[in-house]
Amino acid sequence: MATRLHDWVRTQAERRPEAAAIVADQGTMSYRDLERRANQFARLLRELGCARGDRVCLLTPASPMAIAALLGVLRADAVYVPLDPASPAPRLARVLESAEPRWIVAAPGTGDLLDTLLAPQPPGTRPAIASLDTDRAPDSRLSPQFTARDLDDCPDGPVDARGDDRAIAYIMYTSGSTGVPKGVAVSHGNVIAFVEWAVAHFGLGEHDRVSAHAPLHFDLSTFDLHGAFASGATVHLVPPALNLLPQKLAAFIRERQLTQWFSVPSVLNYMARFGVVRPDDFPHLRRVMWCGEVFPTPALIHWMSRLPHVQFTNLYGPTETTVASTHYTVPACPRDPRDPVPIGRACGGETVHVLDESLRPVPPGAPGEIVIGGAGVSPGYWRNPDATARAFIEDPRLPGARLYRTGDLGCIGRDGNLYFLGRADSQIKSRGYRIELGEIEAALNSLPCLQECAVVAPVSDGFEGRTICCAFAPRDGASAPPALLRRELLRMLPPYMVPARWVQFDRLPRNLNGKIDRRRIAQYFEPHETAAAG
Repeated sequence: MATRLHDWVRTQAERRPEAAAIVADQGTMSYRDLERRANQFARLLRELGCARGDRVCLLTPASPMAIAALLGVLRADAVYVPLDPASPAPRLARVLESAEPRWIVAAPGTGDLLDTLLAPQPPGTRPAIASLDTDRAPDSRLSPQFTARDLDDCPDGPVDARGDDRAIAYIMYTSGSTGVPKGVAVSHGNVIAFVEWAVAHFGLGEHDRVSAHAPLHFDLSTFDLHGAFASGATVHLVPPALNLLPQKLAAFIRERQLTQWFSVPSVLNYMARFGVVRPDDFPHLRRVMWCGEVFPTPALIHWMSRLPHVQFTNLYGPTETTVASTHYTVPACPRDPRDPVPIGRACGGETVHVLDESLRPVPPGAPGEIVIGGAGVSPGYWRNPDATARAFIEDPRLPGARLYRTGDLGCIGRDGNLYFLGRADSQIKSRGYRIELGEIEAALNSLPCLQECAVVAPVSDGFEGRTICCAFAPRDGASAPPALLRRELLRMLPPYMVPARWVQFDRLPRNLNGKIDRRRIAQYFEPHETAAAG
């Protein structure tokens, strides 16, 4: 059993040194080479003053060298903090202010961004820079302490990591309600507990070829990488440019002969929209998993009806509870596009409760807040004790244990499975009625003319309190005027639940993690953005 995340790569390098660990456009890296590079990174970081618990930011997209650097940070007893190079500089500046990194490992092409972030700081206060480029001439005014070329001259023997599974492995920054990103600290033990359960549950092995679609700053990448390394599988990095090219995404799955795909549902939905999945396609694919948001049932039917040989699993869990806390493998292709897909039951080592406002269990069928306990619960928010105290509470049933309040609503169905009902803050009051926006979305998703939708409810100046608004994208070739959508909704919902304002997109806006960007969508319905449609 591993006690630190990087132990798995060393084990695979000893057992199967020539086996492919990572396959990318840049080339293939074997487990032996991945182990060597991780050791070299760790050794250089230590020699240049990186100490136990120091934060090291990774300003890089996923690549074999970036993943070696990630492992090297862990092996140096440090904490990695993944950053998105495409993120706005002001947001990254707030993350750096919070994380206070000792180092930044930067990808080629990030020089201008580094200058913007660091050049204004006094030289003695800046983090040191390690460049993944091999060029001695940096693309920044800030000289790197070392480049990838320096690794070649560094010993690649084992580096002994200290500490245990309680040590923090990474900090991932999520959007905060106040606009200030919150850093979720996750320990080695948090990740190991989930990975060991998932590898056993899904039967992941050394012959698997798994997708790595999520960027490093999104915690789905944690399972992509460490799940593969724990089982000896091969990780295939999905080029981000393919996200807008559904035909090429499908070709990627075929050509790489992937056995596992894991992503946010919007990617699968987008591929369904363009009909790129053929009947009996992807003969090597054994499982498709999604996490992060609701996968509309019509799109799931599209996939399952074409791929009867594939297992489809819905995973649910916030970053604060490490990748996923519940799972549900769909037993058969749904017959009714209006049927909800459960988020299932707790993963191994987890506990999931549905509680009322007084943190008492609600009866089956009644809505309540989803509250999670167990091995995946994060130690809390980095240097944010107030936010930690609000979200992480003592478990009244188990002294010394902690629970995380997700802010999500759910209920236990007659089948014993947990169903996701939406965010607690997605329950609104309009014209005196309590309304679940997720119920409106579920009805809209059942309409064959729509590919995807999002319902938001910005505050209104009128008597209704909030105005229900809908952003939608029709299926290719389908006509979906708001008047038609309203008529169809009135067959399923009372009039007070039908959106009053509409805006049509070719594809709904996404945030940095590929999820539907509801905050941005709400801006389209502000008075200066758009008028009521239809």
